[in-house]
Amino acid sequence: MEFVIHILEFLVMLSILVLFHEFGHFFVAKKFGIKVEEFGFGFPPRLFGIKKGETIYSINAFPFGGFVKLYGEDEAGSGKVDFKNSKKASNITDIKRAFFARPAWQRVLVTVAGVVMNFLLAVIIISYLFAVFGSIAPKDVKIDGIQKDTPAASSDIKPGDIVIAVNGKNIQTTQQFIDIANDNLDKKITLKIKRQDRLFNVPIVPRKNHPKNQGPMGVVITQEVEVKKYAWYEAPIKGLTEAVSFSYLMVKEMGRILIGFLFLGAKPEGVGGPVAVAQISFQAFSAGIYPTLWLIAILSLNLAIVNILPIPALDGGRLFFVAVEMVLGKKINPRHESLAHTVGLALLFGLIILITINDILRILAGKSLVSP
Repeated sequence: MEFVIHILEFLVMLSILVLFHEFGHFFVAKKFGIKVEEFGFGFPPRLFGIKKGETIYSINAFPFGGFVKLYGEDEAGSGKVDFKNSKKASNITDIKRAFFARPAWQRVLVTVAGVVMNFLLAVIIISYLFAVFGSIAPKDVKIDGIQKDTPAASSDIKPGDIVIAVNGKNIQTTQQFIDIANDNLDKKITLKIKRQDRLFNVPIVPRKNHPKNQGPMGVVITQEVEVKKYAWYEAPIKGLTEAVSFSYLMVKEMGRILIGFLFLGAKPEGVGGPVAVAQISFQAFSAGIYPTLWLIAILSLNLAIVNILPIPALDGGRLFFVAVEMVLGKKINPRHESLAHTVGLALLFGLIILITINDILRILAGKSLVSP
């Protein structure tokens, strides 16, 4: 029963992400007067729909997200809309309201609106988490232990000490401590130590040559952290900063995987499909609301980044064709663009199938999909 509930939760989560994305297209298209023929929850076949104004709001059989059908978005390539014969459209006004008939800058904004909505959803969720639950922030670097026959053992450093600064530079993270030590091998540095209520300086020389199981100083360090809650006016700023930071890391990781695969022949480790996402989601659902909301925020950012890639059938692919049109000063042959999107969609589905098969094989082999 728990598994069934997690499946339903997973479908609801995916639907929220996709509907937010599609609502972005819908909202901006409406603002520009572009005719929206249908806004659907799930994917066809249609179960039922309500027509309000010119738009059908539908509920469809497969509840895996949603879609927006803009008049003239794909019909130009299939010949269903013809500028030369207005009788094939409902009227002249409809032709002018077709997506492909709108200025390039409007088509750009309609296309990127979905990506923007996913990014904003992530910012809203992360901001809420920082305001209500707080965020874990680095506080201090603590000396947990001293190894024998090391520079630390010959110094006045003791377990339990807190390192406040190194060479006059304040530090808060273990990585800062490690970096400074590695940058000053065989050079004397000064640690500012806090022991209970007392502050004092300790000189020490990090070794260049040290055993593999020891560091340059011979200390065991841990990261002390604190939970910080943000005020309502601080949380959105922190949420935006974190969303940008996560997006940068995602793009960087995608680039690393792609370069390794294309030029170095490396196996694309860490790439997961729907099965991997479902497994991670089930773990988050079981852990509670906090990790679940974080997961939704991360997946929303991921959806935004993937969609903006210049791949036919994705928003980024459509943007690419609009950009080419703006540079050349003339429209791309709609049939050629339609063909590119069709091929791109087929390749994407093929890739998803291959990744899903790989996920299933890893599960059958007893391997975790959470980490490679």
